[in-house]
Amino acid sequence: MSTNVSATSHSRGAIVSVVAAGAMMLAVAFGIRSVFGVFMQPISGELFGGQIEVFALSLAIQNLVWGLAQPGFGAIADKFGDRPALWLGLACYAVGMIATMFASSALMMHLSVGLLIGAGISGTAFGLVLSVVGRASSEEKRSQNLGLVSALGSGGQVLIPLFAGELVKEFDWRESLFYVSLLLIPLILCVPFMRAKASAAAGSTRKWAMDDMPLHCAVSAAFKNTNYVLLTVGFFVCGFHIAFITAHLPNFVENFCTGTDAVWTTLTGDDKPMTKEELRGFGLQALGVVGLANIIGTFSAGHLGSIFPKPYVLSAIYALRALIIIVFIALPISPISVLIFAFTMGLLWLSTVPLTSGLVFSFFGPRYASTLYGFVFLSHQVGSFLGVWLGGVFFDAFQSYDLIWYASIGLGVFSAIVHLPVRERPYEPAAA
Repeated sequence: MSTNVSATSHSRGAIVSVVAAGAMMLAVAFGIRSVFGVFMQPISGELFGGQIEVFALSLAIQNLVWGLAQPGFGAIADKFGDRPALWLGLACYAVGMIATMFASSALMMHLSVGLLIGAGISGTAFGLVLSVVGRASSEEKRSQNLGLVSALGSGGQVLIPLFAGELVKEFDWRESLFYVSLLLIPLILCVPFMRAKASAAAGSTRKWAMDDMPLHCAVSAAFKNTNYVLLTVGFFVCGFHIAFITAHLPNFVENFCTGTDAVWTTLTGDDKPMTKEELRGFGLQALGVVGLANIIGTFSAGHLGSIFPKPYVLSAIYALRALIIIVFIALPISPISVLIFAFTMGLLWLSTVPLTSGLVFSFFGPRYASTLYGFVFLSHQVGSFLGVWLGGVFFDAFQSYDLIWYASIGLGVFSAIVHLPVRERPYEPAAA
């Protein structure tokens, strides 16, 4: 009996270690990734004559590379182990941040912010981290643990952009990036704890259809599965929404927010409208509100996914996103409306991630989870590329984000519909 208790305690301790290390990795990796909206105006003003399209393209490349590299990092993790893939991702991230500090041209910015940091995020963020957590968790606790790690990791999106915002008030953008880059150092201590075998999921002996397949056969079979294909298509929309808002909300607020209103004046006691610089900072603070609300929303989504069918929860999330955007752009853009938008959208922000990754486990099991989630996430990042890049293109062309907001609404409705026919059931090979 004592042996069983010891084994149980060890298992729980291992899961706690994986959850804590995974949350820290997500907080830093995603938090640093979220600061580039802070640097869009300073970098564009110094290097590109004030035109934001060039740096927006760098961020778009970053999101695309993040997605393109995800299946590759997943394959490395599935074949050689999670930690080699995580070390490679961390190295790419660090080199990319250093290269960005010395960038002086569009090409250098595309290579550093786009290629290297994109690969770095791919090797340190959701794809690998959530796969490790999923393998370390029992089927009963998997959805909740994925939600917990995603929620705790969201703290980085609250704190790190605010930290970067204070830095740019005192230093130029290059020095500020240096101090932000130092936040990568604690990840060196986290990687050793990121270990979990596919068979370690609460000692489960369940046999999955893909357990004995070669990797290339598993990938081929997944893309012939309707549920997986629909999930992949729907996740494109999440990337479009998140990347566009993360990169362009500070600029949107700076250019289109009134700077004050009656409610704001009553709350703050100041009837003086905010300046352009203050509005940009306010937009950054709104992203912090998004991150704060995301902690609540992501954990809640993980819990809901353990109670209700995950596809239906996802469908509701995308429908609510479309509704929130409709209300936001239909009303005057004021400080209060920006904060309400940030909080409500934040509740739905990364809440799709634990549900989507959880469905990949539900379909195919843990054996090739890193690779198969990698392809789903590639769709997410194609959407991210278009959201960031088109936001810059249309703003420079029309001095407006209206077309992107309308596209976001349409895509939200589309994804809500796409998820309805998805069924949460294990994959079974067709009979010969």
